[in-house]
Amino acid sequence: MDDVMEAFRAVPRAEFLRAGDRRRAAYDGPIAIGHGQTNSQPRTVADMLRLLDVRAGHRVLDVGAGSGWTTALLAHLVGPQGLVIGVERVAEIAEFGATNLAAAGMPWARLRLAEPDVLGAPDEGPYDRILVSAQPKVLPQSLIDQLRMGGVMVIPVGARMLRVVRTTDGHNISTHGYYRFVPLVTND
Repeated sequence: MDDVMEAFRAVPRAEFLRAGDRRRAAYDGPIAIGHGQTNSQPRTVADMLRLLDVRAGHRVLDVGAGSGWTTALLAHLVGPQGLVIGVERVAEIAEFGATNLAAAGMPWARLRLAEPDVLGAPDEGPYDRILVSAQPKVLPQSLIDQLRMGGVMVIPVGARMLRVVRTTDGHNISTHGYYRFVPLVTND
């Protein structure tokens, strides 16, 4: 079993769904969590986490953290020597996600309401990894700027899954299939 599947086993999706939807946790599709947002399809989350290649001790930013499930999966992957910061723009969902994450018992991870007019959490960067679970129309430079040199971001842009690696002369991008996500609100 790889690290991602071990994280899925350790962090059950059901604990990050609304009570009435928990029985659907095994469904391999997105599940609504309110306000037009979803808990992402497990197969998609696994694909993204494998592309991200998170390691123990990494500092990770989770943009569009929603119910807190991806934040908790990332926290499992980085372990107690790492740090995961989840940000969410919808106040009610940020509160729901923070409550779910707190119940998971991983104090090296936290989920908070995104600051108005700020994409990500630049004040706490730079990050080794950034996971974005919402789709912008264009690649946000402000998120690339939050990566440390050699850092990796996985982000769906224009329905294509991109893996972005920050380099000394900019960034390298590779494409990894087509996916559909809720829109990301950006200021770029």
